[in-house]
Amino acid sequence: MNSADQVLARTYAGPSNPSRIGVDSAARSVEESANLALRDTGLQRSVIAAVGAGLAGTGKPDMKVRMRGALQKCFPGAAITILTDLQAALAATGEGPAIVLVVGTGSAAFGRDAEGEIARAGGHGPSSSDHGSAYDIGKRAIAAAIEERTDGSDSVLGKQILAQLRCTEWPVVQHRAQTMPDEIFPPIFPVIAAAADAGDATAQRILVNAAREASLLVADVANRLHLRETEFLLAKIGGTIGRSRFFDAQIDAALKQAAPGAQIGKLRISPAEAAALATKEADAG
Repeated sequence: MNSADQVLARTYAGPSNPSRIGVDSAARSVEESANLALRDTGLQRSVIAAVGAGLAGTGKPDMKVRMRGALQKCFPGAAITILTDLQAALAATGEGPAIVLVVGTGSAAFGRDAEGEIARAGGHGPSSSDHGSAYDIGKRAIAAAIEERTDGSDSVLGKQILAQLRCTEWPVVQHRAQTMPDEIFPPIFPVIAAAADAGDATAQRILVNAAREASLLVADVANRLHLRETEFLLAKIGGTIGRSRFFDAQIDAALKQAAPGAQIGKLRISPAEAAALATKEADAG
């Protein structure tokens, strides 16, 4: 983005949650994305005056400080502004009351009322939240597949899950789930999404439950901000959105029950643009 707020390039790099992959790895991903953008525009690193990063895993002040320091080393002389992914997404809704529902590897709802008061539900990791997320869906799917085994034979869905994970035995899956759950549970979501769209009853049951759990996050935020019966923008984002007709329909139906006044729509700009604009506003302030 240039000084006239024009987007010059859009690029993608690897994961950037420092709480999951470490500060140095997260900083390298941001730097890689910047390098790709510079390559696409033909500009030099020296033109970067400010870096705005909306990153998951930066909610704690100490992590934000560490991440800012790491990015400062990558971009010497640039002004660094760090937002959480939720802050960047909410900023991307524009002005006025809004709630963002994030349903990806994790899950959370983050909202703002007309006076600017903020409320949040979820987004604290799988041990205490992330209900309805890809992580949660994958965990429930494995449990269901193991439970549905009969006479040593797997259900169709169970076989699809094993194929996705490139495993042949459930004890191996269970062991890996204990030692590296992020590599087991979330990657199962595409299998469950496709199975639900094809009519698999177990997959549909899991996604119906996930949609209800996700909608409860929005209901919690809407109630605390007194938005439930008023009109506001409700934006859905995250890696599970738009991947399954069945899941999308279930989420929309559950959200209409949880927040009747919500106008389900899209972010007005991308979270990355919102983070860049926040950097400019911080520098101006």
